[in-house]
Parts: sequence; structure tokens; C-alpha cells
Amino acid sequence: MEQIVYADFEKVDIRVGTVRAAAPLEGARKPALRLEIDFGPGIGVKKSSAQITVHYSPQELIGRQVAAVVNFPPRQIGKFMSEVLTLGFPDASGAVVLIAPTKPVPDGGKLF
Repeated sequence: MEQIVYADFEKVDIRVGTVRAAAPLEGARKPALRLEIDFGPGIGVKKSSAQITVHYSPQELIGRQVAAVVNFPPRQIGKFMSEVLTLGFPDASGAVVLIAPTKPVPDGGKLF
């Protein structure tokens, strides 16, 4: 694995936000949810497409804090423009398990 320096890590802006809305993403090739995530006053509400349907329903995500990369360029997913990359780890079968703080933190907090 290639090593990086801390300055490389600092370029990736990973923030915490609270899911305000979630629904199935219509027209996606793989089952996905469309999320609206509030990252607080500095960043605001951003949209994300996330392939997390194995472990999560839209209803259970509302109010949940998640981590996302907020400084990638937007990406077109079907007819939906995803503005941030919601982060997770694969379980034993490859399905995404979201990463999140274990205690509530202010929206917009930067991972360090």
C-alpha cells in the first residue's frame, strides 16, 4: 500500500452531518437511497446517493449522524446529482455499514 503524508490526508474534507431526508433513488442501476444531509451553517444541506439498502431503510436514517467527504466534485448518478460521498465499511458480504460518531457531535465537525 502506498504511504501518504499528513498533508495528503488534510486535503480530504470529511465532515459529520445529520440525515434530514431519505428515500429510494429512482433509476439507479444498483439499489440506493438518496439522502439529504445537514452539515451545519458552514456547509449546509447536501445530497448524496448511497448504496446502503441492505442494512438501512429510509425511515431509520432520519436524524442519524453520518460521515461524508464534502470536497469531491458532484457526481451524476442517473438523474440525481450526488454532492457528497457518504462513508462506510463493507460487511462480510460486501454490503455497506455506515460510519458515524458514537456520541452526538455538532453537524459540520471535521474528522481529524
